Amino acid sequence: MKKQKIVHAVVVAMLSANISAFADTDSAPAMEKCYGVVKSGKNDCAIPNRNACSGRVNKDNDAQAWIFVPKGTCNKIAGGSASPKE
Repeated sequence: MKKQKIVHAVVVAMLSANISAFADTDSAPAMEKCYGVVKSGKNDCAIPNRNACSGRVNKDNDAQAWIFVPKGTCNKIAGGSASPKE
């Protein structure tokens, strides 16, 4: 459990650093979906045939749940995938 908390803290730090790096630009960065790294209740959009809106995932690291991250970030996150996992 402690390892999972550390991984989550690292992910949050990475995402914060990437987002703040783009904060001073006029154009928004290209974004991509990143599956399998979402904290319970924090998904960005619905999962077909499971829930109707964002924030409805009921377990951490659900392989079908996703969040938007700056393009190229997902493949740097342990457990992250640019496509849903089975």
